[in-house]
Amino acid sequence: MATREIFGVKIEKNPPESKLTQLGVTAWRKWEGGPMKIPWSFKAIETMYLLEGKVKVTVDGHEQSFEIGGGDLVVFPKGMNITWEVIEPVKKHFSLEE
Repeated sequence: MATREIFGVKIEKNPPESKLTQLGVTAWRKWEGGPMKIPWSFKAIETMYLLEGKVKVTVDGHEQSFEIGGGDLVVFPKGMNITWEVIEPVKKHFSLEE
């Protein structure tokens, strides 16, 4: 499956189960949250796999936004500042690396 990049954020839709297993996604920390809108700054590279939900992401310095949701494997670069707006309650696994 092709990975697309938007404003430096890498998004892979519905990666194969073999890739998720190789990455060890089920052992990553979990986070879930309902509708909210918060500014967020990534202190490390964050890789996340969204199990369900939908989030609108606005990257500082860009007028356009994009959405990520259930089945997406997403990598945010260290130092990126965004606004994270949960549209549909989210459940995700995530991993941080300096």
